[in-house]
Amino acid sequence: MTELNGRRVLVAGAGVTGRSAAAALKRLGADVTVTDANAERLDELADIGVALVPGLSAPPEGTDLVVTSPGWRPTSPLLVAAAERGVEVIGEVELAWRIGQTLPQPPVWLAVTGTNGKTTTVGMLESMLKAHGANAVACGNVGLPVIDAVLAGHEVLAVELSSFQLHWQSSLRVHAGAVLNLAEDHLDWHGSMDAYAHDKGKIYTGAKFVVRNTADEWSERLAAEHDGTQIGFRLDTPQPGELGVVEDLLIDRAYTENPQANAVELATLADVRPSGPHNVANALAAAALARAYGVSTEAVLAGLKAFVPGAHRAVPVGEGAGISYVNDSKATNPHAAAGSLRAFDSVVWIAGGQLKGASIDALVREVADKLRGAVLLGADAEVISVALARHAPDVRVRHVGPGDDEPMIAAVRAARAMARPGDVVLLAPAAASLDMYRDYAHRGEAFTEAVLGLLREDHGDTGAV
Repeated sequence: MTELNGRRVLVAGAGVTGRSAAAALKRLGADVTVTDANAERLDELADIGVALVPGLSAPPEGTDLVVTSPGWRPTSPLLVAAAERGVEVIGEVELAWRIGQTLPQPPVWLAVTGTNGKTTTVGMLESMLKAHGANAVACGNVGLPVIDAVLAGHEVLAVELSSFQLHWQSSLRVHAGAVLNLAEDHLDWHGSMDAYAHDKGKIYTGAKFVVRNTADEWSERLAAEHDGTQIGFRLDTPQPGELGVVEDLLIDRAYTENPQANAVELATLADVRPSGPHNVANALAAAALARAYGVSTEAVLAGLKAFVPGAHRAVPVGEGAGISYVNDSKATNPHAAAGSLRAFDSVVWIAGGQLKGASIDALVREVADKLRGAVLLGADAEVISVALARHAPDVRVRHVGPGDDEPMIAAVRAARAMARPGDVVLLAPAAASLDMYRDYAHRGEAFTEAVLGLLREDHGDTGAV
């Protein structure tokens, strides 16, 4: 890529995407410097042969381009200094798109964003594409950096894009894009709901197919601002140009020869895993994107059946004394927790962590009649407690404080004490995990270990759960 050859590029952040961006830039002939406040993380990049400078607050003189890791805020001193000097700042996704467009056969991008369901939808989409025989891979916020997927030569990409990643791109034009839903999240980063929605909506810019959730006001509003072919998905009978549900069937009335008269069956509700209305919506969104690429109905069904749900997403952990335990640690905001709580009739809810500026009141109001009890932990436990007192005053609440030796063990024990046969003890925190854990996976592992330990005790240490 001649436009990068010899250019001086600063990569901000030495995490997963920073490493991949730096390696790609080096490969393409750029003069690369990487900076990060974490010197140990920076040292891990010593093997790729780029300059490593800890803690820069301004780009080195002569810098032509800054490639930032997605989590860096626009107000970061380094990025502010770059903007003041007129140095372009882009993200790894924008870099991947630009490099991809120089290839003899650029990959097709099928992209997903939204507050919740992104990873599940992208996983389902990847499975459908592979069932169709496409050289496809899931990438982006799901784990594999997009730049690595592009340079690996895949013909079609199932791309999960966060609001951070979308903020730092400008020229991306996907073949088909979907906004699954939008609810308050990351407001501490974006500053307002409108700014958050604006960044999410950038996925639709220039998209040939605009896939929208007809039940979500923000998805509908953002889609209406763009000119691509509009494809809706809904959980009831689809209109022409939509995918939806009729009885127990997933139906396509968009990608048929005559959408006004014809409908084709894609799958049954039983083919969708994990179960629950929110995951049926995810499956319909994935199918809409796959069909935009020409995937057959047979491959949509085969892909759904082959899909293996990710860890910490509504995963049953075990059952004892008639009480079920479910790990949905990935429910890191109120909107995600609501989808999880809706799937059960009677719940002891384990919640708490960092709400990131999101309101919890609407969630508590909606699910109050499902709650047997609540066990709260983490930085914003008191905020959730106040909402419970306001909207569910009869629900028993137990606080697990930082003084407990093992907070998650204490939380699971407290939840078990509240639960009755037929209840579900559900970890759906509605909040981020970094106040107490490395990430949501670490939190989910702590819950799983606590549950399995409790069940072993109940079974006399036989190991049976």
